Amino acid sequence: MSGHSKWSSIKHKKALTDAKKGQQFTKVAREITLAAREGGGNPDGNYRLRLAMEKARDVNMPQENIKRSVQRGTGELGGAALEELRFEGYGPHGVAIIVDTLTDNRNRTSGEVRNLFSRAGGNLGTTGSVAWMFTRQGQIVVDAGSRDPDEVGLEAIELGASDARVDGKTVDVVTDPPKLEAVQQGLKKRGYKIESAEVTMNASQLIPLNETTAPSILKLLDALEEHDDVQSVYSNMDVPADVMERISERV
Repeated sequence: MSGHSKWSSIKHKKALTDAKKGQQFTKVAREITLAAREGGGNPDGNYRLRLAMEKARDVNMPQENIKRSVQRGTGELGGAALEELRFEGYGPHGVAIIVDTLTDNRNRTSGEVRNLFSRAGGNLGTTGSVAWMFTRQGQIVVDAGSRDPDEVGLEAIELGASDARVDGKTVDVVTDPPKLEAVQQGLKKRGYKIESAEVTMNASQLIPLNETTAPSILKLLDALEEHDDVQSVYSNMDVPADVMERISERV
């Protein structure tokens, strides 16, 4: 599993119990609104909306909040117009980073994201400068628990996954985006614990980091993910699971 995938999973767990929960609500609400705007308010026919609503349930967002977010997307309720912006650049140690945002103020978001990169010793690039290293894929993170992780991976592939990577007791299942939901539901029916499921950007070229080099890039990733306008952050850092766990205990 890429280090960033593991880090995102760790940070997601923390966000469920700490003061950042309200920020999680805001980000998920925006994703629901955009999904409803683009594909309609009926989740049965809108896969992106189904995924966003599942994220909302994961962070225990009240049903009324979910409903209002959908209504903003369909135009039943008013709200600021949101625009999707993608930023690409490099952080410390040459790690490639993609940042997806939803904003009502393009100039503000551009300036603030650029500043975060600059303060960390990185720099923003032009469109396409790092995106060529990434492929849009479905990703399901499974906690194997007491089961054999290799067997979990084989079952995922039987269900239609294109790859499964074992890292300790965690299995990172990769699918084509259209197959994500079917594989996820199949694993759930077999009793596996799903830590996360999303359409993401996976890197083909990874940058290996260790306990000394990883903290500086993780600090930048954290700063980006905590920005109100940032929805998703992807990187090509690669950190072993045991190293990632030790680092996470210190932050």
